[in-house]
Amino acid sequence: MNATPPDLSSLRIQREEPASGSSRRGVWLAGVLALVAVIAIAGWLLRPRALTVETAGVTASGGPSAGGGITANGYVVARTKASVAAKIPGRLDYLGVHEGSTVRRGEIIARLESGDVEAQLGAARANQGQFEAQLAQARNDLERARTLAARQVLSPADLESAGTRVAVLAAQVAAARAQVVLAEVNLENTRVRAPFDGTVLNKDAEVGEIVAPASAGGSLTRTAIVTMADLRTLEVEVDVNEAYISQVRNGQEAAITLDAYPDTSFHGRVRQVVPTADRQKATVLVKVSILDRDSRILPEMGAKVVFARDAAGGATVAPPQRLLVPAAAVVDGPAGPQVWVVEDGRVSARRVATGPVREGQTEVRHGLSGGETVVVHPPAGLRERLRVKAARP
Repeated sequence: MNATPPDLSSLRIQREEPASGSSRRGVWLAGVLALVAVIAIAGWLLRPRALTVETAGVTASGGPSAGGGITANGYVVARTKASVAAKIPGRLDYLGVHEGSTVRRGEIIARLESGDVEAQLGAARANQGQFEAQLAQARNDLERARTLAARQVLSPADLESAGTRVAVLAAQVAAARAQVVLAEVNLENTRVRAPFDGTVLNKDAEVGEIVAPASAGGSLTRTAIVTMADLRTLEVEVDVNEAYISQVRNGQEAAITLDAYPDTSFHGRVRQVVPTADRQKATVLVKVSILDRDSRILPEMGAKVVFARDAAGGATVAPPQRLLVPAAAVVDGPAGPQVWVVEDGRVSARRVATGPVREGQTEVRHGLSGGETVVVHPPAGLRERLRVKAARP
C-alpha cells in the first residue's frame, strides 16, 4: 500500500522576526542612555557657579594687656607754631631763611620792597627838621620880645603875637614828629621778624612774589612767608576712645614710641585731656608732653602712646575689646549699615551699628560677635544664600 508522506513545511521555525524585534529594543535603550547623558552634561554646565569675592576676618582690638596700659595713636605736633606773614601787602624783596634755619625772636627773616616808604620817612624827617628850626627861631624872638616889653619898647600885643607863633610852631613840630613815627612804623612793617625762638619748618613764599596778611590775601597773593615752630614744645596728640578716657588723667606718665624709631621709647606725661569729645570718631583728644629732648623727633611724625596704669596697683578695669572690620566691608543696606557674612560658603546680610573709622578699619559696636568672615568690596548682585568663593590672595 502506497502512503503519501506528511507536509512538514509549516513546522519550520521563523527566525527573521524575532531578530528584528531585538534590534529595535537595543536602539531604544541606546537612545535612552544618550538622553540621560545629555541631560547630565547640561545640568553640570548650567549649575549655579560660586561667585568669587574678597573676604576678611572680624578682628578684636583696643583692650590693653594685663601688664600694659591704654594704647593710642597720634602725631607729633609743636605747641608753639605759627605761619609768619607780613603786616602789610607788598612784594617780597628779601628772604634770609630756609627750611631748618634756627631763628631768634625779633630777628628779621624777610623784607618787602620799601623804597616808597623810605622816601616818605625821609620827607617826614625833613619836614620835622624845618618846623623845629622855625620853632627855635620863634622862641628866640619871643625872648627878645619879652626883654623889649619889659623896657616898654614893645607893645603887649606884639609880645602876645610872638608867643602865639611859638605855640603854633610847637604844634606843627609835634605833628611832624607824629608823621615821622608813622613813616617809621610803615617801614618797620616791611620787615618780617620772627615772633619767637624757633626753627623754620616750611618756606611758603619766594622772592618776587606778592605777599599779604591773611585778612587781605587773594587768589594771587601768598598769606604766609614761612612756617616756624619751637621744637622745645613738641608733644604728641592722640585720640583716645571715649570708652577708655576715664583711665587717662592730667599728669599721668606715658611711654611714647615713634613709627620712625620703633625700637626707641621716649618718656612722656599727659599735659591736657581736652574737655570735649569728637562725636564722629567717638574719641577724646589727649595731649602728651615729650620729656626726652631728641633731635630725631620731628613734627608730624606718627607716634604711639602707652599710658601707664594707676599707681594703686593696676586696679583699672580693662576696657572691653572692640570689633573691627575693613571699612570697605560696610555698605548701606535697606535698614542702615550692613556687612555680608560668609557662612558655609554662602553669604547673608547682617545689619550692624558702627563706630569710628581709623586707618581703614571700622569699629562694629553691634551685630557681630567676633571671628566672622565678611565680604570686602561687596560686588553688585549679592543676595541671601548666594554661594561664594574666597578670592585667592
